[in-house]
Amino acid sequence: MIETTAELAEACKTLATAPYLTIDTEFLRETTFWPQLCLIQMAGPDIAVIIDPLAKGLDLQPFFELMANPDVVKVFHAARQDIEIIFNLGSLIPHPIFDTQVAAMVCGFGDSVSYDQLVSRIKGEHIDKSSRFTDWSRRPLTEKQLDYALADVTHLRDVYLHLKAELEREGRLLWLTEEMAILEAKETYDIHPDDAWQRLKMRLKKPQELAVLQKVAAWREREARGRNVPRGRILKDDALYEIAQQQPKDADALARLRTIPKGWERSAAGAAITEAVNAALEIPKNEMPRLPRQNASPEGAAAAIEMLKVLLKLIAEKQGVAAKIVANTDDLERIAAEGDKADVGALRGWRRELFGDTALKLINGEVALRFIDKKIEAVELS
Repeated sequence: MIETTAELAEACKTLATAPYLTIDTEFLRETTFWPQLCLIQMAGPDIAVIIDPLAKGLDLQPFFELMANPDVVKVFHAARQDIEIIFNLGSLIPHPIFDTQVAAMVCGFGDSVSYDQLVSRIKGEHIDKSSRFTDWSRRPLTEKQLDYALADVTHLRDVYLHLKAELEREGRLLWLTEEMAILEAKETYDIHPDDAWQRLKMRLKKPQELAVLQKVAAWREREARGRNVPRGRILKDDALYEIAQQQPKDADALARLRTIPKGWERSAAGAAITEAVNAALEIPKNEMPRLPRQNASPEGAAAAIEMLKVLLKLIAEKQGVAAKIVANTDDLERIAAEGDKADVGALRGWRRELFGDTALKLINGEVALRFIDKKIEAVELS
């Protein structure tokens, strides 16, 4: 393993001359808010390295400079968590990137295909998963564990080259570019505490309840980040919902809540909760947050949505692309309810060309679905 800054700088200098590099990380997050980076694996066409970020005195700056190098494509599989770690530690987002999980969906390998499935289907090789649940923070690591870690980037080279060639052959590189723009957006990782409530499922029915939820969720987010512990260690989600609905204004009211541990209401955290609740309740009525709009489904919408699902599956199978990456259930529901006024991904860019325009024709009666020769097909009506 690379354990010194000089060794890291030399490896990154070599990798900077490659057209692409594959990258993966191993980390722990069970007891912390921020992931603890334990290993970095990288491979270029002719080199593969493992970096020990826990090594005493190791400066990761050469690695961050490589991640920012615009001349080298950074290849990940399921990139979001790896990029989140790099963003948190280095205050940058790797560019340009290529996510093989997304590319595989565009190439028709199914929804959210795993790395070992891709390696098996593309290379015909089996990955030994016996080291999958390693505590990567422990030292020394065994040769078997290091081999397992390195395989996450060495096999990825062949997976990348195969998928890139297929995307070029099918003329779908632009599709992937649009998806990578989301992964490269700072907003994907730099979530403000005031927006933490958006992670939660909406179970509330009143603006005042939402105001309380926003304040308390923001407090929990700041506490979790500041103490570097998981959000649930500060306060469970169920407690957030109960506080939003019951709106305890003082310690006695807080103590009566089912989800609040006994005695917790007298702590500094309890005082912060009631302070947040009271601050939310003081918001003028005309400034209360609006509940996320729930579209009223028109009569017959359920049947229309089912027809759109059939159309989506039909087109996805015909074009060899995963349905999940083309449109989700919310897209279909909004298209059925709002038509071409629906502001959804399925009606933008390559998705509209592939599916969205036909979906609009279907709900407008310009396209029909018919069953013929044991198959369903979409037929334009004159």
